[in-house]
Amino acid sequence: MDLFAFDKIFYDKGLKFIAGIDEAGRGPLAGPVVASAVILPKDCLICDLNDSKKLSQKKREFLFKIIKEKALFYAISIVDNNIIDKINILQATLLAMRNSISQLPKAPDICLIDGNCKVKGLDIAQETIVGGDAKSASIAAASILAKVIRDNLMDEYAKKYPLYGFDKHKGYGTKKHIEAINQYGVCSIHRMSFAPICNKTTKIL
Repeated sequence: MDLFAFDKIFYDKGLKFIAGIDEAGRGPLAGPVVASAVILPKDCLICDLNDSKKLSQKKREFLFKIIKEKALFYAISIVDNNIIDKINILQATLLAMRNSISQLPKAPDICLIDGNCKVKGLDIAQETIVGGDAKSASIAAASILAKVIRDNLMDEYAKKYPLYGFDKHKGYGTKKHIEAINQYGVCSIHRMSFAPICNKTTKIL
């Protein structure tokens, strides 16, 4: 309930459309970064809504459906590993966030953005909130949409590149993932600008 109380502060100021913005996939060695923007109804309550990292996969997938049903508007943006390598992960994350906001059918009155970096190029009020996915209902909802979409993408990549076990670690630098990279080289979804991958030259297409 604290998450909804946090958003209520902004509704009480007379704002009608509050968008929560969050991302998934900044840290992995492979795959895209995914951002989501979610505008929930003013009096919306969703049981068990929380930071996606604090939820089980089963709970995230359940809430994913509920959020899409209850949200007034939502949008998702995916920025692939090639763009990440070209402009760096921070800029790629901000690009994904900006794209998700611009894709909303209704422009929000304010964007509540997880983290401490505002998104450039937006003519919309912004509030950055460190740890926002554990404080704001709108940001928590966005974190769940982004996380589930990205996890599903990595599950699909696991079928295409079965040597790496992407369905298990989702591209993060686990011991088994590093061992697979050392044994087989890298594939087309690895982030070539990330250590230790930047030292690898063999690529599986």
